[in-house]
Amino acid sequence: MPDLLSPAPPAARPPVPGAPPETGDLHLHPTRIIETIDALGDRIEERFPGSGLARVARQQLGIARNTLARVEWVKRPILWVRAAAGLVILLLVALVAGIALRVNVNGQGLHFIDVIQAVDAAINELILLGAAIVFLATTESRIKRKKALASLRELRALAHIVDMHQLTKDPERFTDSGARVPDTPSSPRRTLTRWELSRYLDYCSEMLALNSKLAALYAQTLDDPVVLAAVDEVETLTTGLCAKIWQKLVIVNRAGG
Repeated sequence: MPDLLSPAPPAARPPVPGAPPETGDLHLHPTRIIETIDALGDRIEERFPGSGLARVARQQLGIARNTLARVEWVKRPILWVRAAAGLVILLLVALVAGIALRVNVNGQGLHFIDVIQAVDAAINELILLGAAIVFLATTESRIKRKKALASLRELRALAHIVDMHQLTKDPERFTDSGARVPDTPSSPRRTLTRWELSRYLDYCSEMLALNSKLAALYAQTLDDPVVLAAVDEVETLTTGLCAKIWQKLVIVNRAGG
């Protein structure tokens, strides 16, 4: 029975004509990605127990957890770096200010060329000081960039490992022309049925897609051009590998049609 004394819920406001739709909070949730990777690993182990792809799926789960820890670390400020950089910057500014106060600005007896040389030297010193300040101020971002790039290299290597596992999965043998070609002594073992091969390739495609999502976590955390370029490289790599897998899936599906 409803509580008659409770206040009525606010009425939903009608959409304003011409207003942009509400998108909400659009970002990737790392915990959801890890849950999906964990579930995918269970599916692969249940379908292909003890297979190399199942071991790679478990490795991907470990890499995903490490990625989540690194992303959380990247989000937090490195206080000791900020304090050290700020202290050094203050010391540099104080040093330059002290030297400037001790300089004799009396221009008597100086020639025009001497003035030009003094101004040129002062400008060069200011440029060097500015470069040093910029270098110190960006120390934290460079440390985080190095951490992110190391993780992205790991994700890139994982994508190549997944591609190696599907490399020898040839769907041509399920076609009429491929069935008539005998295997050689060095041919890979082909024990999967057409349906199992389809599932195997589909699992590889899912792993590559999730690998791309792990890389995208750095894109939504760091606004660094070098990191963003590395994320784009991982996404381009996984997209290209998925395209090759889907070409195989098309052949498998046509063979069963």
